[in-house]
Amino acid sequence: MEGNDIFKDELARYIQEKGFIWGPEPELYGGSAGFYTYGPLGKLLKNRVEEKIREVFTRNDYWEIEAPTIMPAKVWEASGHLRGFTDPLIVCRKCKSVYRADHLVEELMPGKADTSKNVMQLIKQYELKCPKCGHDFEETVKDHTLMMKTTVGVDTEAYNRPETATTTYLPFIRYADFFRKKVPFGVFQIGKAYRNEISPRQHVLRMREFTQAEGQLFIVKKDDWEKFDAVESGKISLVPSSGKPLTSTFGEMLERKLVKSKAYAWSLWIACRLFASMGIPESRMRLREHGPEEKAFYAAEAWDLEVEFNSFGWVECCGIHDRTDYDLKQHAKFSGQTLAINTENGKQVPHILEIAFGVDRVVYGLLDIYYEKKEKGHGLTKLKIPEHIAPVQAAVLPLVKKPELTRIARAVQAGLKHIISVYDETGSIGKRYLRQDEIGTPFCITVDFDSIKDNSVTVRERDTAAQNRVKVDEVAGVLEARMKS
Repeated sequence: MEGNDIFKDELARYIQEKGFIWGPEPELYGGSAGFYTYGPLGKLLKNRVEEKIREVFTRNDYWEIEAPTIMPAKVWEASGHLRGFTDPLIVCRKCKSVYRADHLVEELMPGKADTSKNVMQLIKQYELKCPKCGHDFEETVKDHTLMMKTTVGVDTEAYNRPETATTTYLPFIRYADFFRKKVPFGVFQIGKAYRNEISPRQHVLRMREFTQAEGQLFIVKKDDWEKFDAVESGKISLVPSSGKPLTSTFGEMLERKLVKSKAYAWSLWIACRLFASMGIPESRMRLREHGPEEKAFYAAEAWDLEVEFNSFGWVECCGIHDRTDYDLKQHAKFSGQTLAINTENGKQVPHILEIAFGVDRVVYGLLDIYYEKKEKGHGLTKLKIPEHIAPVQAAVLPLVKKPELTRIARAVQAGLKHIISVYDETGSIGKRYLRQDEIGTPFCITVDFDSIKDNSVTVRERDTAAQNRVKVDEVAGVLEARMKS
């Protein structure tokens, strides 16, 4: 994961100073890596992202559920997390600092650590030392479990979920009833997950507590998928596991046998639509196929949606997997219950097509991509985020603090019922414009002395600085129309 360190540091300061994301938390007690607080603007932005996720999934016939974040040990034994959800850990002989071994090698020797299997060999070969104290590492790489253990009641062993998907699969019997024992059907979930990362860095891209969103399509006939016909002409950049990068339509992916089924190709399209709806430019997206060594043993197909960040380069942001019938069969085995559905071919265990991604990575990506600083030292900073995803969408500004203007301004703000707005009457109008540009507010509504005469206001656009007069009773409608996406 390469990137621009200077930009990365500047962005981190901006994110903190403007009230988007604070931490690591608790800052008051020195902070603990991997935990962050969303400030007022960050929470508004994250809410907008989650609204778009719900909008796209719901429009495409996925139904939202909310499952517990803690489950007994048996669930995680069935899913395979208890025995296999680990990272390679290495310890400094002297200061005892711990590192994720493959990430350490990748940072110190970019491009060398392809898998965790050869990290000790690479550490010895290149005589890599502890970044903190400069001494040698211990001889062995240890398996470090990412599961966060807890106790339910007096003595029941349980774990915080490391991803949301497993908890989405567990109510399958209830789904079968709700969907009248028919497949296909889709469900999705947005919620917290927890991973006991060894040494989380990269801001909110790698956290110990994070928000995940995922959609799960339960399906039997993956090639009998009429919805694909409407999306097959959509284009996307691809990085196949073998062959050169290319641009392809989803239909061409199927023709070239880069994917195996229409339903899976449609799931790739849904993932791309999700990210576009959340404000990620299509020019910064690509799909990368998992090679044979990278792909999970249970996955028939696996592609990642990657986004190009200014600070970290290409970042994996979403996984789209054909998980086959592995999950339902595992939970049927460990629970002793039948997790199948009647079809025209008798009882069958549905396969699951998954779209899973971290919400926090999307939020960071939006800040990273749209943050723009011009003329260093002059404070001309803008967050040129798309209008429909901006945390604050409008600012109402009386030209001067006079009762006849503030009265109109307050009435204008009250009329913005479906728009999150702020009211600001402090400082020169120019400084107030700059304040709003810095946090990404797309529209500033200025009430001046002409407003008293013509019942109109000036609407200033963030990106162009264009100004237009709009009647007071038309402002809300004009802005709402602009922010539809």
